[in-house]
Amino acid sequence: MSSDEAAQGHVQRRRWAIQLQQPIPPARLFDQIAFVIGTAAAVWMAIITAIGGFRGAGAVVWVIPVWAITAYVVLPRLHRILSDLYVPGYFFGRTRTADGLLGDPVNLCVDGSAAQLDHAMMQAGWHRADEITVASAWGIIVSTLTRRSYSSAPVSALMLFRRRHDVAYEQEVAGNPKQRHHVRFWHCPPKWLLPGGAATDWLGAGTYDTDIRLSFFTLQVTHRIDENTDVERDHVVSSMREANLAVTVRLLRNFTTGYHARNGGGDRFITDGDLPIVDVSAVEVPDPHTAPDGSGEPSAAEVIQRAPLTTTVAAFLVLLVSVIQLIDFLCSATGMRDLLAQGVQVGRGTVMVILVLFCAFKVLQLLMSWLVLRGWRRPRTMLIILLALEILAVAIDYHDGGIALGLNWTLFTASVQCLALLALSSESSGAWARQSPWQ
Repeated sequence: MSSDEAAQGHVQRRRWAIQLQQPIPPARLFDQIAFVIGTAAAVWMAIITAIGGFRGAGAVVWVIPVWAITAYVVLPRLHRILSDLYVPGYFFGRTRTADGLLGDPVNLCVDGSAAQLDHAMMQAGWHRADEITVASAWGIIVSTLTRRSYSSAPVSALMLFRRRHDVAYEQEVAGNPKQRHHVRFWHCPPKWLLPGGAATDWLGAGTYDTDIRLSFFTLQVTHRIDENTDVERDHVVSSMREANLAVTVRLLRNFTTGYHARNGGGDRFITDGDLPIVDVSAVEVPDPHTAPDGSGEPSAAEVIQRAPLTTTVAAFLVLLVSVIQLIDFLCSATGMRDLLAQGVQVGRGTVMVILVLFCAFKVLQLLMSWLVLRGWRRPRTMLIILLALEILAVAIDYHDGGIALGLNWTLFTASVQCLALLALSSESSGAWARQSPWQ
């Protein structure tokens, strides 16, 4: 082999390795930094709450919030960060949960556009799953308590290509919210190839939910899946083929070795390793699926209904802490009255400027939180930075002895800011800011 041929082979192997590693897009780098900052804030909040609570007479009462923060916020986020380090970054046929655990297997592919995939699934009797919003969260509660049908109930987020699924579909079984067929799809990066060199447009993970129970690994409420995921895979494929004759299928036999494992909820599953590729590129879409052009101005209710639950919670928390800080600044003995008392030395005009600047800063935060609800990217970035700086300032003052963080309003406002930062740095909030039509 000549030196030129060896060099060319080295270049091809390097390109293949880069494709497998799935490099992080630049647009997601800030989200990952915000995720780490939010995790650090959660750890700090848990420590301060533990110190302040366990020193008091009602120390037993504070065990519950400290445990909740640690178990549901701190540990899952730490696990996500650590798993990013030791779980391979290349594709190996498994999804991951939002906490970083290995999730459901990737068991089918689709060739075609988003509109063709959506039309083919709708024709086959599938419903597009709702996003987790205030309205859908309430719908889940109502359907669970009343045992009413909710055919487009949200599904939990699973990660592939370092991002959550792009779209999910489901079929409810006999109107029972506990049981459903469902499949998630991720659009493949440009020019990305499956191991072995096959090209495809979408990767999918289909599983059948059998019941609702506590997760084996996280103790959180989740659906339990049927262990034979191949049956659900074949159901998705057959339903699409039967509904539209233009749908064709080719099969990659023994794409992976047949194996059994557990998903992020602790459920055992088995697969034979075959990978069907469903081709919907010949499907005719009679009513073109077009994204909203943003020309219509959505009402406040529509904005809240469309925004993810985490983004809505973050906006509400920013509003709450802004109102509390304004009231505290205007009414507390260390706030407005002290400034007015010093007005003789520093000048009344300076005092009013400080007051106006403080109020303007809070109004700016409220405006940014509203724009974040509408899916604007830069206001979300600015709001995350401002919240992080405010939390950092409180932490520095606490470390220097300038403030005392007991079970008081200071700790409460700092905790609310931490929760707002956690909500804004979540995967769903980041996805809303990146994909929303309102920019």
